[in-house]
Amino acid sequence: MHNPWWMHVLLASHIVSGVAAFVLAPLALITAKGGKAHRRWGKFYFWCMAAVAFTALVMALWRPVLFLALVAIFSFYAAFGAYRVLGQKVASRGEPVVRALDWLAAILCLGASAALVVLGAIQPQLVQNLRIPSIVFGLVGVRISAAAIWRFTHPPMDKMFWWYVHLQGMIGSYIAACTAFCLVTLGPLLHAAWWLWLLPISIGLPAIFATRAYYRQKFRSRQDAQLV
Repeated sequence: MHNPWWMHVLLASHIVSGVAAFVLAPLALITAKGGKAHRRWGKFYFWCMAAVAFTALVMALWRPVLFLALVAIFSFYAAFGAYRVLGQKVASRGEPVVRALDWLAAILCLGASAALVVLGAIQPQLVQNLRIPSIVFGLVGVRISAAAIWRFTHPPMDKMFWWYVHLQGMIGSYIAACTAFCLVTLGPLLHAAWWLWLLPISIGLPAIFATRAYYRQKFRSRQDAQLV
């Protein structure tokens, strides 16, 4: 099928935004957390990921490629939730900060992620026969979106909850960017092996758990010092 001109525009925008996100994320990670540089690079990264997800979703629906469409929803929600939680810090005090947009995004991600799991398990041909990547990505998406919905209805006990959500979401979305990079650069050499889809996430998830553990210990030590 011949692609219309606007598909070429979307593809170019997708590539430029993806490269920019791939480069900007480390800049946000290495700058002082909460500083002007961190916030600036973080916002640039977020909007680049928004452009990546939007263009990927439109192109995937046009072709159509259901797997990529569902993954686009899941991968962007990781960045969206991480961005939105910065305005929800007072949730630990029971103050209402969740908007309709937050609910809509979480429910959409939950549905897309659940579809990845179900289709990967029983109808893999509908997700380009990527059974294992579909199930793994789907389970991660279900966990992220279900945790957000639980947080919307149950005020977090830990006042630093937003830090962990932000950290997890931003790193998670960067895993998606790294996955795309691996497929574009290494895919042709390795004949698009299915395990390429799981290479970044197999490295990124342990990094998220280790970083969360590090900051939990750091915040706990700080609280203990204040009590002395």
